[in-house]
Amino acid sequence: MSSPAGIMFMSDCPARTAIEVIANKWTVVTLYALAAGPKRHSELVALSGGISRKVLTQTLRRLQSNGLIDRQRYAEVPPRVEYSLTPLGRTLQAPIAMLTEWAQTYGEALVDFQESTAANQTN
Repeated sequence: MSSPAGIMFMSDCPARTAIEVIANKWTVVTLYALAAGPKRHSELVALSGGISRKVLTQTLRRLQSNGLIDRQRYAEVPPRVEYSLTPLGRTLQAPIAMLTEWAQTYGEALVDFQESTAANQTN
């Protein structure tokens, strides 16, 4: 059953909340990195290609508070913490894979358009 345009994303709609949670570039990058299995904070920093430790910590906390990742602390010296996808977080693997495929296919076209637009604005 289809809804009238816009109803799906009303301010109190769960769909809008879900989009707000995952619509951050670092969220998608972090979830993608965790798809291969549990990772430590430093591994996620290295895999992300540019995220600061502070922003990664904020991203991980947000994902954890929304039930998308688990944080496991091991009683070792030094302490070890690993992050992994929850069952709910794993449900995003297919959509993220589709988005990644789209980006690989059309990413160059986006860059070309941006460069063309920038060149036209300077002329």
